[in-house]
Amino acid sequence: MVKKSMGLGRGFESLIPTDLVNEEFDPTHNEDEKSSKLVELDVDEIVRDEEQPRKEFDVATLEELANSIKEHGVLQPIVVVKSGKKYQIVAGERRWRASQLAGKATIPAIVRTLDAQNKLELALIENLQRADLSPIETATAYAKLKEQFNLTNDEIGKRVGKSGASVVNTMRLLRLPDEAKKAMVEHHLMEGPMRPLITQPPEVIHEILPKMVEEGWSARKVEQYIAGRKKKSSVNAVKSDKMIKEETRLEEKYGVVVKIRGRSITFSAKNDQELKKLLKGF
Repeated sequence: MVKKSMGLGRGFESLIPTDLVNEEFDPTHNEDEKSSKLVELDVDEIVRDEEQPRKEFDVATLEELANSIKEHGVLQPIVVVKSGKKYQIVAGERRWRASQLAGKATIPAIVRTLDAQNKLELALIENLQRADLSPIETATAYAKLKEQFNLTNDEIGKRVGKSGASVVNTMRLLRLPDEAKKAMVEHHLMEGPMRPLITQPPEVIHEILPKMVEEGWSARKVEQYIAGRKKKSSVNAVKSDKMIKEETRLEEKYGVVVKIRGRSITFSAKNDQELKKLLKGF
């Protein structure tokens, strides 16, 4: 029995982590809304696809996922198609099995007809051939094919004329913060210059993005800037360590608190006696 229909839109987005399939960058979101429903289904009314080649699931990883589901719930809905009185899994069998282990009665699911599922897959493939699709939209389409259509990286690659490794590299862009994803779409930033930012913290990305937009930086320029920034930070860290040692040496010599900031040295006496002793030491 279907417990509750939630519709798509914001409810849909709230259950799918934004680093996987964000509707803002999903090239087939409009088609999806017309042919999909997001609902809560009873887990015992869901069946696996018997033609699915994967039969065995690692018990330890299933238990880990079950523990996560107990604490946080199912963050990403499974995808099912109607099959008689049941719902057959298209993608998300691990989440379904783990939900059963976790003792969950229901699970969030995207319900489509088999025909709608096939049409959406074709629409995604067609969209991936478009020249005006941004790299972040391409990455989102890849993620959707992987997460909602149960395709492997190599299978996605074959459908779009790319290697599996190329598909993986493009999907890594989804690890960027929203600020960077939006900049890619608004300012037509290419994949190459954005890749070095994937491993950088948000504050570094925030610092670099305006320079990339204004000056049209290449991947090499981004890498050089990051390398120079790291070198400068390393030098400052060494300098700071030296100053700490100097502060300790001066404190031991004069018996007061010493702070070194830039080219200034501050001696702080706790009382008149310490101050007199300090003045005699100079």
